[in-house]
Formats: sequence, structure tokens, C-alpha cells
Amino acid sequence: MEFEREAVPYRDPLERVNDYAEINTNPSEEHLQTQGARCMDCGVPFCQSGSGCPVDNLIPEWNHLVYQNRWREAIDRLHKTNNFPEFTGRVCPAPCEGACVLGITNPPVTIKNIENTIIDRAFDEGWVSAEPPAERTGKKIAIVGSGPAGLAAADQLNKVGHTVTVYERADRIGGLLMYGIPNMKLDKDVVDRRVNLMREEGVQFVTCAHVGKKEDFASGHMTQIMEERGCEMQFIDPNDLLKENDALLMATGATKPFDPTGRNPGRDLDGIQFAMDFLTRNTKSLLDSKLEDKTYTSATGKNVIVIGGGDTGADCIGTSLRHGCKSVVNFELLDQPPA
Repeated sequence: MEFEREAVPYRDPLERVNDYAEINTNPSEEHLQTQGARCMDCGVPFCQSGSGCPVDNLIPEWNHLVYQNRWREAIDRLHKTNNFPEFTGRVCPAPCEGACVLGITNPPVTIKNIENTIIDRAFDEGWVSAEPPAERTGKKIAIVGSGPAGLAAADQLNKVGHTVTVYERADRIGGLLMYGIPNMKLDKDVVDRRVNLMREEGVQFVTCAHVGKKEDFASGHMTQIMEERGCEMQFIDPNDLLKENDALLMATGATKPFDPTGRNPGRDLDGIQFAMDFLTRNTKSLLDSKLEDKTYTSATGKNVIVIGGGDTGADCIGTSLRHGCKSVVNFELLDQPPA
């Protein structure tokens, strides 16, 4: 009740538009302890309810531990419910803050900032390290897709001793985390850090692997992009995976975009792209050559229209601005938010 909400600021827009580094800044311990003190230890913590955190994070508990400067215990409590707090702490839309009881009368607790700082400090201090299972069950699991769902499932199944292999059609592990979210929101070194940790714990990863019918290969935007860039794709029959493993988990995500072809005149004109094609090509070029290979679609000097005002639309706007577009207009279905 004594402190006002003070979110960790982003980097200055005029500075960050010139690079692809993360937009976040690093808060001080004192700042986070003060913000953690705002958590009211509610009798019914709605931040953990059905309208709050979807992974059931024990939010009031680690808020209180940060307030008491007990960071080592805070990361243990955070990892009890969340495999990858470094991902959610950066890109989750924070429904926990929308459900915060304090938010009824005051600005809510800066839960997301606190979560992200706990895990970043834990890595810096060496508190997060590989913990392979003590023994194996003899069971084999195949997972198709290395996005957040596939990785979380692989992490959980490996922890109980199963032998897990993850198949990914792109050349890098991470799915949406790697190619769907731009680097300025989620640095790819953060993704690689966790994937390498999982490798040390025994999870096996297979990249450039198309699981499914070969004739469907060309219909996927990711497979097309990877083949263009020299990824030697291997084709795997899902029936073979079923035979060779005790269980098969499909975690492929929603990779087929909405396409209004046939109902919107002009849809076939040049210069129209799906958002994920645009973002994937940009991130791959950034990681492969720091954009020097020019294999991405450049918005430099162009008038850009982005249809859709959600996270993906915002990512396309941010990427176009970094290219140096001439102008950018966003078409959004909902009302314009207040200033």
C-alpha cells in the first residue's frame, strides 16, 4: 500500500529501432524488491485462478521471496510450475496482472518483470544447471514439433526417465520461440541456452525433419524457406515413429495461415505476404548473416500495411520500422485504444 507500480522500462524507442537487441532493460534488485512488496498475499489470489496464470505459477509465494531477498528459493518455487520462465517472463501477455486483486483499486503488481528477473539472475548465478534423470525407464517417446509445447513436454517426460527425441522441420530448435517471435522480444541466445541445457539432460533433437507425407512438403512455409536455404530435409513417416516408440506426441502448432484467396479481389497481387513468412525469413537471415545475405523481404523505403493488430502484427510493425520503411499503417478490427 506504500508503493506505486513502477514497471521496468523498455529501451528508448529511437535507440532500439536501430538494432534487433532485446527491448528490455535490467532493473535493480531494490526495484524488484519494492515491487514484490506490493503483492498483498491475497486470501484468494486471482493471479493463479482460471482467468490468471495458465501454468498455475505460485505467484504470491515467489513475489514474497523476492521481497525478502531470497532469490535462490524464488527460482526453485518458480520452476515448480514453469519449465521455461525465461520465455514466459519475456513474451507472455501476463493475464496474471489482468487478474491481480490489487488491480481492482490500484495498478497491478509487476508480476512479469519479477518472474523474468528471477530466472535471469538464476542463470547468472549458476543456480540453473543440467539435472539428467538418475535412471531411465526404458520407454521411448517421439515428439513432433519443438515449439513451447513440444519443448515443455520433452522436458517433463525426460525428467521422469523416458528417452525423448524431438523432431523439428526447421534448421534450429525452438519453433515459434525461434522463428515466430522476433529477436527484439526474445533473444535467440536465450532459447539456445535452454535447448543446450535439455541436450545435456539427455533430450535428443533432430532438425530438418519433415514428419508426414512428402507431397505435403511444399505446402508448408517453413519447409519451403528451409529448403531454399540449403536445409537437407529428411522425410519421416509418422507410422514409423509409432512403431519405433512407446508414444508419439504431435506438437506441431498452428502453421497454416488464414488465406482469403478467392474472396478478396487483389489477393493475388505482388507484395502481399503472410506474417510468419516475413518474420521467419527476417530472423533466419539475422541469425545466419546479420541480414547481410539479403534473403529476407525488406521493407526499406516502402509503404507498409499490416493487417491485424495483435502480437504478430506488432512484430511485423517493429520489424518494418527496423528495416527503415517509408511509412507503416496498421489495420485493426477493434476500437483504437485510449492514448
